[in-house]
Amino acid sequence: MAFLFNMTTDQIINYDSKVPKGIGIEDKTVTEQMRIIAELDEKDKYIVFGMIETMLTQKSSKTFIIIISLHSKTKTPS
Repeated sequence: MAFLFNMTTDQIINYDSKVPKGIGIEDKTVTEQMRIIAELDEKDKYIVFGMIETMLTQKSSKTFIIIISLHSKTKTPS
């Protein structure tokens, strides 16, 4: 049909130009997100969990630096 009318399938399906908004993983519940990750192959799971671990480690490091910085500013000299 798309070929016959020289149109893309998206143009035919969404002829009134109301293209539906894509649904990303952030729109899903945590349970659904974990199910999607669980369905990945082992290599992709390793990459995803590696990225998460890096982000959490960086966040922990930043928090630690902020706490030390705040503590040193409030400490009175002896």
